Amino acid sequence: MPLAAALKVLVVDDQTSVRQMTKLALQEIGVRHVQEAENGVVALKQATIQPLDLIISDYNMPEMDGLGLLRAVRAHQAVRKLPFILLTGRGDRELVVKAAQAGVNNYLVKPFTPAILKEKIEQVLGKLT
Repeated sequence: MPLAAALKVLVVDDQTSVRQMTKLALQEIGVRHVQEAENGVVALKQATIQPLDLIISDYNMPEMDGLGLLRAVRAHQAVRKLPFILLTGRGDRELVVKAAQAGVNNYLVKPFTPAILKEKIEQVLGKLT
């Protein structure tokens, strides 16, 4: 079985349309198990109660943004090693530096194609096929 089909991915974004677009892109590259959360608070709760292989989180969200979620994940014993890709509409250097300092595995700038998403995931997890 290809690795992609076995992956359990949590997509976190406050915009339903972005979650759906990301989910469709993941399905296009073979990922079958995609869960969704609308903010970092919900995502952290989900991540700590069920096994996941990857979190893809937007940066700009209410309640707990992507950087806050990343820091919370890295501080939580049960999920601190969980691979994390930060999704952002801004590719500014300051955010990339902060995310790297917080332990992000990779980042992805919106909009993106399924091929770019696959490349970013493979940089973190290895070949998906």
